Amino acid sequence: MSHPGQLRVYLGAAPGVGKTFAMLDEGHRRAERGTDVVVGYVETHGRPRTAEAVEGLEVVPRQPVGYRGVETTEMDLDAVLARRPQVVLVDELAHTNAFDEDHRRRHPGTHAKRWQDVQVLLAAGIDVVTTLNVQHLESLNDVVEAITGIRQGETVPDAVVRAAAVELVDMSPQSLQRRMAHGNIYPAEKVEHALTHYFREGNLAALRELALLWLADRVDEGLDRYRSAHGIDATWATRERVVVAVSGLEESTALLRRAARIASRSTGGEWMAVYVTRRDGLAGVSAVQLEKLRVTTAGLGGTFHAVVAADVAAGLLDFARGVNATQVLIGASRRSRPASLLRPGVGEVVIAESGDIDVHVVTHPYARRGAGTGRRRATVSRRRRVGGHLMAVPGSLALAALLTASPDLHALPTESMLFMALVVATALVGGLLPAVLGAVLSSLLLNVLFVPPTGTLTIADPENALALAVFLLTGVAVATVVDRAARRTEQATRARAEANALAVLSHTLLHTGDNPAELLQKVCEVFAMTGAAILRRTDEGWTAEAVVGDAPGTPDGGDARITVSSDVAVVLRGHPLDAADQRLMSAYAAHFAVVRERREALAESRHAAELAEADRTRTALLAAVSHDLRTPLAGIKAAVGSLRDPSVTWSAADEAELLAAVEIGADRLENLVGNLLDLSRLQMGTLSPLLGEVDLESAVAWALEPLPDAGRVVLRLDPATPTARADAGLLDRVVANLVENALRHGAGAPVEITSGPARGSDGSPRVQLRVTDHGPGVPGGAREDLFTPFQRLGDVPQGDGLGLGLAVARGLTEAMAGTLDARETPGGGLTLVVELPARAPDGTP
Repeated sequence: MSHPGQLRVYLGAAPGVGKTFAMLDEGHRRAERGTDVVVGYVETHGRPRTAEAVEGLEVVPRQPVGYRGVETTEMDLDAVLARRPQVVLVDELAHTNAFDEDHRRRHPGTHAKRWQDVQVLLAAGIDVVTTLNVQHLESLNDVVEAITGIRQGETVPDAVVRAAAVELVDMSPQSLQRRMAHGNIYPAEKVEHALTHYFREGNLAALRELALLWLADRVDEGLDRYRSAHGIDATWATRERVVVAVSGLEESTALLRRAARIASRSTGGEWMAVYVTRRDGLAGVSAVQLEKLRVTTAGLGGTFHAVVAADVAAGLLDFARGVNATQVLIGASRRSRPASLLRPGVGEVVIAESGDIDVHVVTHPYARRGAGTGRRRATVSRRRRVGGHLMAVPGSLALAALLTASPDLHALPTESMLFMALVVATALVGGLLPAVLGAVLSSLLLNVLFVPPTGTLTIADPENALALAVFLLTGVAVATVVDRAARRTEQATRARAEANALAVLSHTLLHTGDNPAELLQKVCEVFAMTGAAILRRTDEGWTAEAVVGDAPGTPDGGDARITVSSDVAVVLRGHPLDAADQRLMSAYAAHFAVVRERREALAESRHAAELAEADRTRTALLAAVSHDLRTPLAGIKAAVGSLRDPSVTWSAADEAELLAAVEIGADRLENLVGNLLDLSRLQMGTLSPLLGEVDLESAVAWALEPLPDAGRVVLRLDPATPTARADAGLLDRVVANLVENALRHGAGAPVEITSGPARGSDGSPRVQLRVTDHGPGVPGGAREDLFTPFQRLGDVPQGDGLGLGLAVARGLTEAMAGTLDARETPGGGLTLVVELPARAPDGTP
């Protein structure tokens, strides 16, 4: 099996920078080295120098095709595959192949895009050299449109170009404009328009920057792949990258601003904020604080990342090395000096293990002031603390009295172990402070009562002194470990409960949609509340947006409150919440904010869509009125003016012709105004059809009578067609509009009207009326557009009708509980199918 071919792309910022020349130059170089090179497709655009560059290379003949009546040529993919060269040159990778529907039916393997042809060549083991402008990259389509005002219809997926070897063909905007002015890109008649529109210096500079940045990102990706493949952990300072460690506490904002300033000092510098959370999940900041950090980082131009690690310092350095960072910013430690001496903090570890990454320690007002509110220790209840002190003091005295009562039954080791057991029990019940107090008191009691000479603090035997010292240190150490384990257990229990609640919250976010009442119900279930309400502050006071259960009417009337924004709060009633639930409460606050923002964004989107639709309708109406209504008026005015001209004597035939023109113009005006009025009534919902029994044959005959070309209509109505339930006046308008449309688009061929019985999807009796023409027809994907107001499709001259006929016909049909659809006519053409409710054979509607 052959290896896939390699793709090489010459990327340019705009047409004319020299991509095709670079591609042909490479083709000549490879051919001179003995490589089998052919030209699959090169577009010279009539440029003599480009045509000269093709000379000397084998050119595979193109495939002639016809597209929309125009003869053109495309790359002959089958011929290139049959020739099977080593390298093929294919210009304009984003080009759309000009193959019509007939060609694609006869050749099922035909591709719509040239990049798809290139993929086939690569799969066959053929190397491809091609060209591409940056505006044709799919990911940059919107950006290019915002810069140039032009939407690129021909794009290439970024994944195709990412897999290629990309070389930038660069040229300054001024040089490209000079090349354009000399006529080396476009013909002379197009130069001035190009220089004042697409080839403006600002456009070219922006496109050039896009190309450079896109290619720089690809270079970074390649460098990362190389470092990963070769196991390189050392920092390669190819670009200044700053990583700032944030804790979520008050100094985090100052650190973010400092990182942004440092990164801005170097061209192309970037910075990232990193929050490292412990893998055990027992410590950390709230979701609201993290979201604030994320928003602040984005506002300052950085990117925010949250990572999980067993050790904060190691996680930070691993991230910094992973992104090839050159600098790490950390805040000065909040820990006191004695605490830093006992155990090094995150900053000290990062400095010691950073290697070739520079570490900046940024001072702030909170340095050496403790961990702050975000790191508050978990404490035991007051009842347990009292119990611990009782065990530490009275318990130690009681144990000493018990041991003193029977001195012959035990020795110092037994006494020490009993006191140690009491210290451990005290730590389990009351925490660290009672346990330390118990350890100190126990050591004193052991010294006074059981270590010779008894009754004094003097210790005769140095070994006993060492034993007491070891007892004291061991007691304090054991108490510390036991207390920490107890606190971790309590934190883990709370974290698990919080994680379960957050899982419920996430599930709710996915399934409650935009319904705040359902979310309030979940809050009441999680916190065991009896009622909740979302209150919004207005000029008149607080108003409720959603209410569940026994909800308070004001923020002061509840037992707990979640602040969503400055004017919105969630108030709960039932019982006061424990302070440990605040993190979970903050998560719910963020959740409520997201739901509210989503609802507001959806409302704004709908309002914008309504405004856009209204603006489009108004613009189309003004354009239509300015032409379509004035045309028959101009004809009427010209005919009447001619008849009133006393200087001209008209024959009877001439007068009849002028009067007929007036009548035709008036009829046309009446039809146009009638359609406009019908559309207005439909959009305002003021149309109230009067349904009754309508015979289709009579209705069709009545509708055809005023039409001037009614002689081209062929009626084939089925006598077995049941009576329809419809509004006779509205049905007349529907049939007239459908027939007029068919006559206009039927290319002079007869228009057929057929009818017959039908069945609805629920089995109910229906009557079907079909209006068939044999004109050019409408592609399947565009048939629904026929029923959009002010849409004119096909070959009808612009200005012939307002494009309202079919839109009004569908609206009137649906008002009568019917349907109107467009289908393809066998042999070519369009069939418009009307279905209406029918009167059942038993006489029931």
